[in-house]
Amino acid sequence: MASGDTKLSICSDALIMLGEAPLTSFAGSDAGTVCDRLYDGIKISTLAMYPWSFTVSKLALSRGTAPVNEYRYSYTLPTDLQRISGVRAVFNSSEVGAMPMQGGWEIQGNLLLSNEAAIVIDYQFEPEEFQLPTYFVQLLKYMLAWHIAETVTDQITKAEYWRTIALGSPAENMRGGYFRVATNIDGSGKQNEAMSDFSLIQVRG
Repeated sequence: MASGDTKLSICSDALIMLGEAPLTSFAGSDAGTVCDRLYDGIKISTLAMYPWSFTVSKLALSRGTAPVNEYRYSYTLPTDLQRISGVRAVFNSSEVGAMPMQGGWEIQGNLLLSNEAAIVIDYQFEPEEFQLPTYFVQLLKYMLAWHIAETVTDQITKAEYWRTIALGSPAENMRGGYFRVATNIDGSGKQNEAMSDFSLIQVRG
């Protein structure tokens, strides 16, 4: 993990990439104000682009007040849940070998509704900067440089350049550039996912 990184250091490095002076604080400069205002949204969007291994967690949800109708139970979602990518899988058991539910649940606001008496979820959370691995921090710097380039430097060509560095050419559908490098690094420790419970497979079998 890149334990020395902070919002300020990441923004400062992005500005250096654009040929600007590094930041000592967000106050006192237009560039600092731009970075301070845009950084959080860019970070969340970049996290939501891929199921990064360092953002995935499991949690048994706490039961809340019963819903008015339709479902028997409500469960409170975690406060650090990413609202863009959010819940990745829902289980009705914490036992070893439990399989994700294919239905029977619904999210409303900060609640998950279901008739199941127990709910465990796989979800993506938003890590703090000190929890981000080096390869993601590097991608985040490129993404930030892309988004702030035109405002900070008044040069659209710089924005286009850093977009290509971050995500590749338009033909790569925003999945090239350093993004591809970062996802390959992140995925190197994952097992390949297989469909083990799908109705069409069962019918064909």
